[in-house]
Order: sequence, then C-alpha cells, then structure tokens
Amino acid sequence: MAYLFVHFREKRTPDGEQIHFGLSRDGYHWEAVNDGKPVLWAFKGDHGVRDMTIIRESKTGEFHLFATDLSLAYGMRGKYRGDWDVISREGSKHLVYRHSLDLVHWDDEVLLPLGDENYGCLWAPDILYDEKEDDYLLHWSSSNAWNNFGPKGIYYSRTRDFKTYTKPARLYQKDSSGVIDSAMYEEDGMYYLFLKSEAHPANIILLSSESITGPFERVKAFDESMRTVEAGKYEAPTAVKTADGKWCLFIDYYGVHGSGQGYVPFVGDSLREGRFVRADNDFHFPYKFKHGTILTITDEEYARIQSHKWEND
Repeated sequence: MAYLFVHFREKRTPDGEQIHFGLSRDGYHWEAVNDGKPVLWAFKGDHGVRDMTIIRESKTGEFHLFATDLSLAYGMRGKYRGDWDVISREGSKHLVYRHSLDLVHWDDEVLLPLGDENYGCLWAPDILYDEKEDDYLLHWSSSNAWNNFGPKGIYYSRTRDFKTYTKPARLYQKDSSGVIDSAMYEEDGMYYLFLKSEAHPANIILLSSESITGPFERVKAFDESMRTVEAGKYEAPTAVKTADGKWCLFIDYYGVHGSGQGYVPFVGDSLREGRFVRADNDFHFPYKFKHGTILTITDEEYARIQSHKWEND
C-alpha cells in the first residue's frame, strides 16, 4: 500500500496553480514527484486549477480527477480586480475534470458546466462513492442566488458514468455563516463531513450523518480538537485512513502569503470519536502542499508515478 497526494502549490507564478503529485509509502513521509514541478497543466477556462480531488472508480479501477477552474496568478489582478468577492460571484461555473487509466497518462481536460446563472464560482470539489445508490456524490462550495450570493453553502450532483450529472442540489447550509471546502468520508456505515466554517467558529468543523446527503449534526469532540488552532487561518481539510488504522487529517494553513502556506497534520483513532492531535513531528513534506486529496494506491502504481518522465507530457 502507498499514497498519492494530488495538490497545487501557492505560488505567484502560473506553475503553482497546476496539478502536482506527492508520494508516500506510509502516509507520513512524503516525496515530490517531477522535482516538485506540475505533472499536468491546465489550458482551458482560467488556465489554472486549484483544490483537487481524485477517486478510483469502484468497478473499473479508472481514475477521475476534479478541480476548481481558477488561477489567481493569471486573473486576480485583472479579470477579478483583486477581489475575492468578485471571484465568488463571477468566477467559473465549471469544474475541471480529467480521466486516466493508470495515473500517468491522462485525457485532455474537460470543463463540466455544473453551475448556471444561479451559482457563483464553483470551487473545492470532493467526491465519494455511494454504495447504497451505486453512484458518486460530487460536492463543492458555492454562493447562490437564493440568498443573493451571500454566505456560501455546499452543493452536490450525482453521476454513474462521469459523463452525465444530475441537477445540483444543496447538501448543507450553516445557519450562522458560510461554509466551504467540504471533504466527506465513510466509516462504519456513517458519513463524516469536514468543512471550513467561515464564522462561529472561523475554523474547521466536523459533521456526521447516517445518510450521504444528511441531515448532518456537529461532532462536538472535534471542536475540542480544534480549540488550539488559530481561528481564521486554516481551510481545506482532507483525510486518509492509513495502514496503521489511524486517520491522518490535514488542514491547510493560509496565515501567510505565498509558498509559506501549506498543510498541518493531525492524527486520530476514528472519525466517530472526532479526537485529533496535532502531529507535526511525525510527518515530513518536501514543500508546502496546498489543498488536495489523498488516494490510496498500490506499490506498482507508486513505482509507475515515481519513474514516469513527466516533462515529456
């Protein structure tokens, strides 16, 4: 067993907001792929991608990658006039999609038009297989016309073939603030949804439900785990269950500009208990990873990614 971390890098140059890979044998010690350079570039939409997620299809073993269609390096000073609120309202109504059979050869990118005039920018996708319905729940953050593009919520669409998608519906809306950066996992028949709450608290929260589409309730023990985390400085939770049975949770520190931003690791025994302990000394990263998703891979896939000549793609 090994692990692939699909992510981007917070840089002021366009090469940061592209698809990067990291590899690990144990989920704790990570190495750069392609000398830390992008493995895939975006040429459509905003010409940059952020907030990647990846899944292995349960029946075919094929790989599906989704990302936010957004490049601050290209667009923040011009197209978006230096304003995150402008991005929220006027950003891409598409998600970027890429498909692969082997993790090293990838089809050309596709822009999925999942939003319409009622949606602001679609960002931070995440995807989970629903065994009960035998389909995939793709979810993301967005503002919406229903509240005049105010506090953001989490929306979802379902797919079985990664070609056709159901009309989006709301997955979760928090009463006291917007929520973004959803990441969902299943454990012992329960579904757990990590979110960045934009206020009350301005921190990462954890919800649980017996159903993949909710309703969701707060896991209060997780609030205690986040008590010492500086408010308003972390986002983009992502987690993986490693071979030692532990859950490794990574939350993305954005309290400084540029390449100083990156993931901070926590370790817990279960999602149900919701108790996580910061564990910086147990992890090693070759550079500051930014908003991604971890996929469990085989040793053969690890070797294939590591040895691939990415500069020729």
